[in-house]
Amino acid sequence: MKILQLIDSLEGGGAERMAVNLANALAKAGQHSYLCATRGEGILKSGINTEVGYLFLNKKNALDFYALSRLRKLVKQHKIEIVHAHGTSFFFATLLKICYPKIRLVWHDHNGNRVNQQLKNNKSLFVCSYFFNQILAVNQELENWSAKHLFCKSVKYVPNFVSTEISDISIKEKVILCLANLRNPKNHLNLLKAFKIVNSAYKDWQLHLVGRDYNDLYSREIKEFISDNNLNKTVKIFGSSNTVNNHLKIASIGVLASESEGLPMSLLEYGIGKLAVVATNVGQCATVIQEYGKVVPSNNPEALASALLDYIENEKLRNKHARQYHEHILKIYSEKAIVPKLLEIYQNL
Repeated sequence: MKILQLIDSLEGGGAERMAVNLANALAKAGQHSYLCATRGEGILKSGINTEVGYLFLNKKNALDFYALSRLRKLVKQHKIEIVHAHGTSFFFATLLKICYPKIRLVWHDHNGNRVNQQLKNNKSLFVCSYFFNQILAVNQELENWSAKHLFCKSVKYVPNFVSTEISDISIKEKVILCLANLRNPKNHLNLLKAFKIVNSAYKDWQLHLVGRDYNDLYSREIKEFISDNNLNKTVKIFGSSNTVNNHLKIASIGVLASESEGLPMSLLEYGIGKLAVVATNVGQCATVIQEYGKVVPSNNPEALASALLDYIENEKLRNKHARQYHEHILKIYSEKAIVPKLLEIYQNL
């Protein structure tokens, strides 16, 4: 099969990482795999395998017909059969489907907050869904939402997956790691309030925030909280990173404090890195973690702090859960577990 992953950019978000993971995994599985970034490139570009055909369109606006013609030319030239559009790239993918109806169009929804939205907030998606051949959802709530609200009724829940093993992860430091771009709905303030409680008891533990810094109001509020509460020495902001594995190697605890989620790639990466995990009970987090970590209510810094402190104060439990969670992620959410299911979906199209 010839399959194209379509994504807006290659910045370090979950949907973007999934698009790259899929393109690489499909090439490894012997498929003709392509990836197209429509609007922007980013740090994930360096992670695209050489076997994957890559195109950057540099799209200037939603109706950039020059970019659309270049994409149509690529699809026609390489006889691509399936276009797998991620997130907001569904609109451009729909334009492609209209001008080149031969393709089978798959749309992959990564936006966990969509289940809290009304159909009136998704008018363009509703119209475009008439052209979808298949919808994939990263959690079961999104699967139900699409089946209820959109034209395309062929909807499947397919978990995200990780494909990278990390070597040399035996040396862990007193570091809590949060892999999340600095934006809503990741709720970094909730995490910082929890860490303030942790820091009052254990000043030798650090919190590392790894993710794109948009330098907006959300970012300023985070930095002001850190400064106002004298956490500058123990909270470190690293921004986007193409060396996430280096952060995973040294961290002991992985945390997410989100208000909403789909199925966060961060949780899977924590498992690969053998971190004990704490996350809020949103999206598919509890389903992923199960009994191998700690799940707490959202917007409750006291509960989040209590879970973190439990792992800090109980090294034996922390190591046990980290090991069990690692094995669980490899079994259920690895490339080997998920890619065959996806290939079956493609073949049925």
